Amino acid sequence: MEDYRKAYEEWLSNPYFDEATKNELRAIADNEDEIRDRFYTSLEFGTAGLRGVIGAGTNRMNQYVVQKATQGLANYILGVGKQAQGVAIAYDSRHMSPEFADFSALCLAANGIKAYVFDSLRPTPELSFAVRTLGCVAGINITASHNPSEYNGYKVYWEDGAQITPPHDTGIMAEVNKVPDYTSAKTMDKEAAIAAGLYEVIGQKIDDAFINGLKKLVLHPEVIKAESANLKIVYTPLHGTGNLPVRRVLKELGFEHVYVVKEQELPDGDFPTVSYPNPEAKEAFALGLKLAKEVDADLVLATDPDADRLGVYVKDSQTGEYHSLTGNMSGCLLADYEIGQTKAVKGLPEDGVLIKTIVTTNMADAIAKYYGTELIEVLTGFKYIGQQILGFEESGKGTYLFGFEESYGCLIGTHARDKDAIVATMALAEAAAFYKSQGKTLWDAMIELYERYGYYKDDIKSITLKGIEGLQKIQEILETLRKNPPKEIGGYKVTSARDYKADTIVDIATGAVKPTGLPKSNVLYYDLTDDAWLCVRPSGTEPKVKFYYGIKGSSLEDADAKSAALGEQVLAMINEML
Repeated sequence: MEDYRKAYEEWLSNPYFDEATKNELRAIADNEDEIRDRFYTSLEFGTAGLRGVIGAGTNRMNQYVVQKATQGLANYILGVGKQAQGVAIAYDSRHMSPEFADFSALCLAANGIKAYVFDSLRPTPELSFAVRTLGCVAGINITASHNPSEYNGYKVYWEDGAQITPPHDTGIMAEVNKVPDYTSAKTMDKEAAIAAGLYEVIGQKIDDAFINGLKKLVLHPEVIKAESANLKIVYTPLHGTGNLPVRRVLKELGFEHVYVVKEQELPDGDFPTVSYPNPEAKEAFALGLKLAKEVDADLVLATDPDADRLGVYVKDSQTGEYHSLTGNMSGCLLADYEIGQTKAVKGLPEDGVLIKTIVTTNMADAIAKYYGTELIEVLTGFKYIGQQILGFEESGKGTYLFGFEESYGCLIGTHARDKDAIVATMALAEAAAFYKSQGKTLWDAMIELYERYGYYKDDIKSITLKGIEGLQKIQEILETLRKNPPKEIGGYKVTSARDYKADTIVDIATGAVKPTGLPKSNVLYYDLTDDAWLCVRPSGTEPKVKFYYGIKGSSLEDADAKSAALGEQVLAMINEML
């Protein structure tokens, strides 16, 4: 108890902390629980950077926490001798995003590292693109993705344009932890930084190069030209960064009927029309679907606040209703379109690769098999897909065709090394035009995929366990399953058990053991009979343990029934362990 109180008093008495911060802390003087929550720990700099509630305190996102993290990053960059390359910085529409971007830039500048700062909010994939285009050693993105409005975050990218992976992630984390206290972070005056050539504003040149790079990825410009007047698209940026780049690329490609949801068009850190600005959430589409019905749209698209993830609804021409596509469904639709039409237009390379994460649908495996391309599985997190692309570049072996994960993120092309909802929007609009030229909707195309590959359905159950006791319980669940692996789950026999922490894949029938071939991670995966599977992993950003699972059915109805039944069994299994 004394520790958090001591930290609180230190922030109130130390002249280093500004008056606005102190006033915010004085206002909670009588609220012991609030003081404890703000100071009982320090907001942890993890493998994805920082994410937390905005406010004063060691366990909050604020100027001092951001500067301390940036000082650690600067120390790491100086340690590897790459300070001359500079760092690109982008930010989204959240509260304090521009300010946190500047605090980061001026800390870097004070350490002799040039910061390239965007002139206004930009999407995550454009930061990834900027890091590579400018030849920077790193990138900082101020965003909390789709978290509620009280949050903000700080993501670090390395020179390949992907979020940090080993050894850089652990190296940067170690340097951040070594910074002795908040007062040790350097900073300097902005005008002085600009005069010294250590702070440069970037914008339109990068925008133009980014959009031009995306347009080169179009496979059928002639189809867009022929169908653009017939296709109607409703789009919402959900108050985030997607509005300008999405509208620009669609307009420049010739799409004539793009309807933007007015109420969600402008950037707004309060996200006033949604409680949770997440394109996975049904409520995020309420206004978009209303507009879609008014204009009779073919598809409805929503990008999350930092525009790296895309949600999709498509019209069923037979019933007139709009079906939502999960990240697995839209990912497979795009994978099949991009790989299939690349084959049709110019032929596939012999070393072509489709990449997915371990919790992504097995339909991806079927698509890779159909086109004769290699399928690579990586750990959850798009940075591991970026890492594979870097490996192809360095070795000269492997040609990236497409990569996606179940959580609504994909990448077409290698201009960026993170999820890109701008290019996904463009490609889905192109695919919609392509299928429309054949008298089909995207929903028809999805049904054709099911008919060709099988009715795969994937879902997730998660349980939130807050606090220290919750974290212990999450570890207990993983250890229980590790010590007593199930032989059967929901009527499906377990055929192999993967333990990514132990780096083992055990064949249940023979007992043979082989390595997973992936970095160590606290994840368990069970291959089941009939193409079913279950994966258990703790969330990297929330106090949750997630149970991902998938089945293969013989029809939509059969797949729904099998998925629901397995979901019930998974819940029963969780309840037994609680």
